Amino acid sequence: MRAGPATGRNSRARLFRAALPCLALIALTGTAARAQTVTPDLFSSRRTSQMAPPDSPLRRTAAEVNDPLNSPKLQEGDKPAPSRIGQIPKYGLPAASGAADIGYDSLNRKRKKPKYYPGQAKPKPPVGPGSPPPPIASNTRLRLSIPPSETAHKTPIPPAMAGTVVGQPPRKRLRIDDDPFGAVGDYAGSFLIKSAVEFSGGYDTNPGRLAAAQGKPFYVIAPEFLAISDWERHALVADLRGSFTGYGSNLTPNADGTPLSAPLDIDRPNFIGHVDGRLDVSRDTRLTAQGRLFVSTDNPGSPNVQAGLARYPIFTTVGSTIGVDQTFNRLQVSAGATVDRTDYTNSKLTDGTSTTNDDRNFSQYGGVGRVSYDLKPGIKPFVEVQGDSRVHDVKLDRAGFARDSSGGYVKGGSSFEFSRLLTGEIAVGYAARDYVDPRLDRLEGLLVSSSLVWTATPLTTAKFYSDTTITETTLPGTSGVLTHVYTVEVDHDFRRWLTAIGKFTWGSLDYQGNPRRDKIYTVSGEAIYKMNRNVWLRGTLRRDWLDSNLPGNSTASTVMMLGVRLQH
Repeated sequence: MRAGPATGRNSRARLFRAALPCLALIALTGTAARAQTVTPDLFSSRRTSQMAPPDSPLRRTAAEVNDPLNSPKLQEGDKPAPSRIGQIPKYGLPAASGAADIGYDSLNRKRKKPKYYPGQAKPKPPVGPGSPPPPIASNTRLRLSIPPSETAHKTPIPPAMAGTVVGQPPRKRLRIDDDPFGAVGDYAGSFLIKSAVEFSGGYDTNPGRLAAAQGKPFYVIAPEFLAISDWERHALVADLRGSFTGYGSNLTPNADGTPLSAPLDIDRPNFIGHVDGRLDVSRDTRLTAQGRLFVSTDNPGSPNVQAGLARYPIFTTVGSTIGVDQTFNRLQVSAGATVDRTDYTNSKLTDGTSTTNDDRNFSQYGGVGRVSYDLKPGIKPFVEVQGDSRVHDVKLDRAGFARDSSGGYVKGGSSFEFSRLLTGEIAVGYAARDYVDPRLDRLEGLLVSSSLVWTATPLTTAKFYSDTTITETTLPGTSGVLTHVYTVEVDHDFRRWLTAIGKFTWGSLDYQGNPRRDKIYTVSGEAIYKMNRNVWLRGTLRRDWLDSNLPGNSTASTVMMLGVRLQH
């Protein structure tokens, strides 16, 4: 029997009659209803979170709700552990556990590739089972990364040159270049040839070293030539360096007509060159020879410069040394014979006349011997003795003195080489010279010679030089000049291509037989900018002082110079 429409209406009537008493009850209690505080626990299924009257002491406050100890995450620990009924237990480690990166993986999973930083060296793949690892070449350097220039695309080269032939011994790495901006040079047969020329210009506040200074601009042209043999035995070296200093105009003569103590034309040439050879007769015996040439003029401010000169007289010194070196285990003995010839040109005066300098021309004959002993690595003491005789072309000079003489020196010292930090040698001795003319006193004094290089840091180098010389003079009644010169130099590389050089020089000139005593001081600063191996820029600022005990002979000068050096 199917229910009709009446049946549905009866059901809705019964539902309405049941809900009517509930609505009436809500209406009677509605006057006591108050607003509820909505908190998260209103939507929780816990018994303590059911709605309660706001005045009930069991009602949770807002502070209790925000208490971190009542956090649901902390209360999850109170839940019972999941049941293991019906689950299959697992023992040990799953298959291929821990072998997904380097070992065998039975699940055939894809291995993770290690990540490397850009430019980082990637390890070579491991060799096969039973094969030894490839050897590490002893002449190669280990490094953490490969420079990008070595991994970039390059022009293909033969495998033999690249060192990739199987079984080929490792190629020897080239030595690191100590001077990456130095001249490269060219090979001519078995000789390495380097050449350079430097052009400079500047201003000198007192080029004639006069008491009343006269400043002049100047220019300098300085060529250089170096040839070094590349032989298995024997050796030959030629080192030639010259310069010419020119000024735009002559000095101005004195207004009162008195001659200047310096020439009017102060242009000066300078050249120093030597050719050294060594012949290896045997392992312990060597023959040595040297040919040398020196061209220059008297120094400005020297008392040897005549008054009223039109230009400096030029002198040349040509010499040669032939010797032998013999080694006896750690003992080394050297001996040589020397001969030198010095010639002066005539002096041209401002009045158009000229005077001869034949009384200044002389020949020198002598010998030198040296004995050294290799005491320990880095220390090699030595003793050196030298003697010579000077014979002048004219027996009496312009003042009537016989200048022929004989003399020499003896000195002892040691060479140093401590782990390349301190290298060079230093020696102290005694020098003396006796003259034929009894009116000339014996010329003697302490001799100090040294050449030390201290590498303080890889960027800073300190150098110390000292030298003692005995030179001739034209002053009447004066035996000669005993000169001591000391130099301290500090070089610092701010970059490989930027170098600063500071130098301080001091010395003394003792005119024995004459009351004159001179002291010299020089302070200079220099900056070198190396654009590349072929072009350098150089700037120099120098201050010179000559302090004499005789009035009117002290001078001072400041030199500023800029130049460019072209080398190959």
